[in-house]
Amino acid sequence: MQKVGTIQSIWRYPVKGMAGESLSQCRLGAGGITGDRTWAVQDCQRQEIQSCKFRPGLLQYRARQRLNEQGELTGAVEITFPDGSVLASGNPAIDQQISSAIGHASALQALRPFADDAGFYRRYKADATTWLQELKATFDREPGEPLPDLDNLPAEMQEYVALPGTFFLVSPMHILTTASLQHMQSINPAADWHVERFRPNLVIESLPGMQGLVEQSWLGKQMRIGNITIDCAGPAPRCGAVTRAQSQLGDDKSILRSIVREAEQNLGIYGAIDGEDLIRVGDEVLVF
Repeated sequence: MQKVGTIQSIWRYPVKGMAGESLSQCRLGAGGITGDRTWAVQDCQRQEIQSCKFRPGLLQYRARQRLNEQGELTGAVEITFPDGSVLASGNPAIDQQISSAIGHASALQALRPFADDAGFYRRYKADATTWLQELKATFDREPGEPLPDLDNLPAEMQEYVALPGTFFLVSPMHILTTASLQHMQSINPAADWHVERFRPNLVIESLPGMQGLVEQSWLGKQMRIGNITIDCAGPAPRCGAVTRAQSQLGDDKSILRSIVREAEQNLGIYGAIDGEDLIRVGDEVLVF
């Protein structure tokens, strides 16, 4: 095993598509960080779960898990709106406020068992091709820029907007290194490469001397944090969401241009988790 760094920060996103919360520690298991993506916004007309790909306005809101006096999750979330107001899930006004803010009739929805309601996770399809055109458009590519291979998506991804029974698009774990962010900053120093733009779950503080897009070299390998093993399963291709204005960050299209041109359109990697443990900022990260 090779030590590659330590955990610099841990991020949880209680509501799919919204800004999240930074944690000093958390439980991590096969389903990801406890409390991550337990809620989502559903478009009432399309009857479809939405992400910041399709509703970038969601990035303007910040969600956090509501805890009890013992610091345990209650199952409820609180959303801070751009005007500073805060509403909790269950508040009768929350759906109307979300709807007004993003311009579409919407409802805040909690996870539900896939076996009980598979249709809840189904992708909206007006016809056989429009859904794919809409999906491609969210990647905001300019003429001549490559797209991920969206024409050959697995059947499950064609049918559902998230992994069935979850609100995760691809994986419950997204990993990014400080080396990659520093590398991209050196390529495009005028841009703001703030970590929140890229919505990672774990940010790894790379060891001194590590340079470039180091986590891409971990693909096909495994990562060890405490008693947890994470398969480094695939790269994270970037869409237009990274360019959007969000909590205290302005819009910047040059960020996506740099990623597409200089990083083969990928920044960060996805992981599959084996085991369960409490992880903390400062924990060492090994790759083998």
